[in-house]
Amino acid sequence: MSGTIVIKIGTSSLTQPATGNLALSTIAGLVEVTSKLRHKGYSVILVSSGAVGVGCGRLHLAERPTELAMKQAVAAVGQGRLMRIYDDMFTTLQQPIAQVLLTRFDLVERSRYMNVFRTFEALLNLNVVPIVNENDTVAVHELKFGDNDTLSARVASLVDADWLFLMTDVDQLYSADPRSNPAAYAIDRVENIDQLTADVASAGTQWGTGGMLTKIEAAKIATAAGVRTVIANGRNATNILDVIAGTGISTVFEPQPRPFNARQRWLAHGLVPAGQLYLDDGAVRAVRDRGKSLLPAGIVEIDGEFESQAAVKLCDRQGAEIARGLVNYSSADLQQILGQKTDAIPGILGYAGTETIVHRDNLVLSSTA
Repeated sequence: MSGTIVIKIGTSSLTQPATGNLALSTIAGLVEVTSKLRHKGYSVILVSSGAVGVGCGRLHLAERPTELAMKQAVAAVGQGRLMRIYDDMFTTLQQPIAQVLLTRFDLVERSRYMNVFRTFEALLNLNVVPIVNENDTVAVHELKFGDNDTLSARVASLVDADWLFLMTDVDQLYSADPRSNPAAYAIDRVENIDQLTADVASAGTQWGTGGMLTKIEAAKIATAAGVRTVIANGRNATNILDVIAGTGISTVFEPQPRPFNARQRWLAHGLVPAGQLYLDDGAVRAVRDRGKSLLPAGIVEIDGEFESQAAVKLCDRQGAEIARGLVNYSSADLQQILGQKTDAIPGILGYAGTETIVHRDNLVLSSTA
């Protein structure tokens, strides 16, 4: 196989701005390019927005609903129509597809994460193109990815993809919004995303939820997992082939090395931290430089309320994240034992808990550590 490509297409590319109706020519172009990639030996996953936007068009709504139940109802209307269009177009090219609807919880809980991974693996082995969307009809706020840029980045990390294409309504990332600032210039390549300086305050269209800021955040997730990430114009799907060949117009974010196995990728990108632990300098060096577990004596402060086995960020005194992992104590218990020696835990809590607060097997260093 040539590798795995995740393509995220946004509502702004899939629909007509004025009406929210589907832009059928854009979808046809995307389907054709996806099929060409399959024939070249690539595995392809398509993360498609548009269910709410299409539902709005189908129901003749003038604007995207904001109330959760209404949004879920509109998504249910739009998702079926969107998948029917995809299925009809892919069928003409003899390319089977599958619908995969996810919530954040599917990637947070370990067993569900592995189930999703195995499902993708099986579909790709069957030469199927999975079409992924957030399960808007059931997801509540706490379980939502928030936008499909983030969803696509987490899927790319999950399947250890080689490429993530974030298809949007501009050709490239610009230093400022080119629609309002004539002095804006295009950024072709980003070697270090943490040093990127660009105006990314645009909030997306009335039919979508994303914007350039969400794409930058998605690129951070994907590149940290070793996935080369591209921002390109979604109205010109053939540009994907050009970018892979090294000639297309786009902004390419270079990936970081791939130090992660599947479990480490889950720890780094599948979990939603419920709190933060602030460490003293000695604990920072032990965790970051010597690969040690976190002990209670090294914790100086706790932020957030969480239960045992929740995900937490491990930060230095200044708040810079150095790692994240699964904590062995609740925040209430940690407040009692932070800064204490390990052998003092039973006397303080009244039970003999584990010696480590976060075991080294359950933590992963952050990309900036």
